[in-house]
Amino acid sequence: MKITLLHHVALPVTDLEKSKSFYREILGLQEIPRAPFPFPGAWFALPGGQRVHLIVSSGQTFRSGKGIDQRDVHFALRVASYREALEELRRKGYTPEAADELHRIKVDPHSVAGFPQLYLLDPDRNLIEINAEKLDL
Repeated sequence: MKITLLHHVALPVTDLEKSKSFYREILGLQEIPRAPFPFPGAWFALPGGQRVHLIVSSGQTFRSGKGIDQRDVHFALRVASYREALEELRRKGYTPEAADELHRIKVDPHSVAGFPQLYLLDPDRNLIEINAEKLDL
């Protein structure tokens, strides 16, 4: 088997419109046409051909009640500028001090991984890492 790329990440969601808004407005992803599955969902394009698939169906697994824990299941998005990503999230109300856990971010500019990271939750508590090649604060 010769794997050429990670094609997509599928995420369970409960409120499709609220989730679509998050992925469009907060992360800036572009919604693309979706195959006519017999259940609700949405697809979003990432550079390089990868995708994020949102799926609404019964029997899904959620991170119910969980906050930001970078050791839990998550996917990571690489950005060109850590500083710009952090500034944009702050303009949209996402800060480490936010009272609302769904608007709180965990900032780790000097991560042991060797590149700067930050974490946030989508409306269904799916954990998302945003990282950059280097720190540019």
